[in-house]
Amino acid sequence: MSIEFSKELTAHETPIPGVVLYDLPVHGDNRGWFKENWQREKMVALGLPDFRPVQNNISFNEKAGTTRGIHAEPWDKFISVATGRIFGAWVDLREGPSFGAVFTAEMNPSQAIFIPRGVGNAFQTLEDNTAYTYLVNDHWSADAQGQYTFLNLADETAAIGWPVPLEEAELSNKDKAHPRLADVVPMPAKKILVVGADGQLGKALREQYDGDATVEFAGRAGFDLGSEASFAERNWKNYSTIINAAAYTAVDAAETAEGRAAAWAVNVAAVARLARTAVDHDLTLVHVSSDYVFDGARESHNETEPFTPLGVYGQTKAAGDAVVSVVPRHYIVRTSWVIGEGNNFVRTMASLAGRGIEPSVVNDQIGRLSFTLDIAAGIRHLLESQADYGTYNLSNDGDGQSWADIAGDVYELVGEPRSAVTGVSTEEYFKGKDVAPRPLHSILDLTKIKGSGFAPRPARVALEEYVGQHVMVE
Repeated sequence: MSIEFSKELTAHETPIPGVVLYDLPVHGDNRGWFKENWQREKMVALGLPDFRPVQNNISFNEKAGTTRGIHAEPWDKFISVATGRIFGAWVDLREGPSFGAVFTAEMNPSQAIFIPRGVGNAFQTLEDNTAYTYLVNDHWSADAQGQYTFLNLADETAAIGWPVPLEEAELSNKDKAHPRLADVVPMPAKKILVVGADGQLGKALREQYDGDATVEFAGRAGFDLGSEASFAERNWKNYSTIINAAAYTAVDAAETAEGRAAAWAVNVAAVARLARTAVDHDLTLVHVSSDYVFDGARESHNETEPFTPLGVYGQTKAAGDAVVSVVPRHYIVRTSWVIGEGNNFVRTMASLAGRGIEPSVVNDQIGRLSFTLDIAAGIRHLLESQADYGTYNLSNDGDGQSWADIAGDVYELVGEPRSAVTGVSTEEYFKGKDVAPRPLHSILDLTKIKGSGFAPRPARVALEEYVGQHVMVE
């Protein structure tokens, strides 16, 4: 198998998900040859994950028949041959439906292969003086070896057809002792970490991911966003994603000296720590934003509208969004008028209706409710569909309503007349009160999230279900 010169850079999918074989352009003349073994811009454009290698390793093998593996490491690898030829064998040792899938190929310097974390790698040299090179995206350490997953080279299930029979090949004693496939404990998937998991959205995410062992939940007691130690103590190599469900949402209290400091600490300083962590460890960061980043002057807000926050809360949310936007892999999920488990506007109106109170409710702020179950489902959709990174508006669907309209709906749903609700202007309602300014228009344009394949429920449908499940039974 001689080197083929001047091939085009080409990607070839394999039976193992994420394992991709590449043809590399090799340029040769009477002096020898030259190749671009790793060229980030070209290869990422071709679909290779931007896996950010940090270490380059070379395995030199003096004799043909030298055989190494099968080792699955807790990092991604980009492998090629520097000189000589190899027979490569790769076995999927990750948890999931492709566990045990096998791919083999003969490679010379004009090929390379990308091997994701958890896929077992092995090779057998076909020529003397063969050098096998690895680019990896984590630093090797003795501690990391404890996270390896191994498979015996002679496993009967994988049934790899080694060109040089293993009894004639050069193997290490350690490789001879590796387990058969039936005894292999699959490498677990990287985890999603939900911080702020005890709040309204955190509880909905717990319900959304109920029974999924790959999702870990941490409330303030389990992960203090204000503590540098919480960040330093966690092994981020075991995670793929952080979902930030924590926020300071006391809109009026944020206008006080104490509240202002707390809002900036939670909504900006803590978010900056999360963003720094995501950048350092190549994680996806999901962050929840708010309609309060806008002044409400427009009747509908899309994802490209510039920030125009009116009060401290909105200012801190806008600052948090700006911080998260610099993370290469991020989703900013912008919501409005959030309703979930716990005290909220719907429960308050139902309680007033049950006590026969006829409230005055603001009728000139227009928006849509965002139920936490739908926000959680939307977040899961973005992650699992691998939608383009960026900002997505996510509320429930339907026509815009005022708070007075929604209050009337709640009164009707609990069996009271909507005429019991009196509409008043924001100015009249808050007259004489020291409160934060509110945007008058909070409708979020849902075109982008719908284009990603997610269809939020109509707000009326979600409200009826919420009242039936959370209010009528209390």
